[in-house]
Amino acid sequence: MSISAVKIDPRVESVAVDDRRLEVVLRDGRTISAPTAWFPRLARADAAQRADWEVSAAGLGIHWPQIDEDLSVEGLLRGGGGAA
Repeated sequence: MSISAVKIDPRVESVAVDDRRLEVVLRDGRTISAPTAWFPRLARADAAQRADWEVSAAGLGIHWPQIDEDLSVEGLLRGGGGAA
């Protein structure tokens, strides 16, 4: 009997944000989703500002330079945002 090991990799793969949701896909295939309303800067940002994101903190955070917003994967997994 073999046991397959799940490889956990919580680094950010992709990010999508619209008027309703923030969705973060991690490299290990997990998806974190939260209401955009939880993040006031993202909620007030326009589509171009939301689309301008970059990976930070060695892959464990997300930064939106135009609106100076930072979120951490750890914070998102806990149900908040947490600064990266």
